[in-house]
Parts: sequence; C-alpha cells; structure tokens
Amino acid sequence: MLGAPYCASDYIAVLQAYGIERSMSRKADCWDNAVAESFFGTLKQELVFRLKLQSRAATRTAIFEYMEGYYNSRRRHSTLGFLSPNDFEGRN
Repeated sequence: MLGAPYCASDYIAVLQAYGIERSMSRKADCWDNAVAESFFGTLKQELVFRLKLQSRAATRTAIFEYMEGYYNSRRRHSTLGFLSPNDFEGRN
C-alpha cells in the first residue's frame, strides 16, 4: 500500500502534464532506489542541515555548487571503487 499514491491516476496525470517520467520498481523491491536514497541522505547531512538557506534561489545555488564543485568532482564513492563520479566516468 505504500506505493499506492504514486499509482493514482491524478498523480500520474500531473506528472505527464509536466513531462515527468515516473520510475517505479515492483512491489517490495527497493534496490533500484538505494543509490538515490543514499545520495539524498548524503546531500542532507553534508549540505542542507549545515546551512540556513534564506531563499529558493540560494538553495538552488548551494546545491548546484555542492554537486558540481564537490560531489561529482572530488567526493569519492565506495560504489564507484572509491573514485569520484567524474573520475569514474572519465576512466578508459
């Protein structure tokens, strides 16, 4: 029942109106979401909970700078063999 709201026709219609493609796994299969959950947990711990962001624009800027200036370029990830995402993508 936990995923039921995400299957509701009204919800699906709103997503379609904005051109958003939904991504859902089978019932009780959480593994495809593990990487996203890990990222958002890291984002909250390393950035969001440490700042007092005053506006939506300030939040967008802070998240962009965190992702492009640190997370993708310098932060090492165990799931990528302890490489940064940029280094992982750039390897031959």
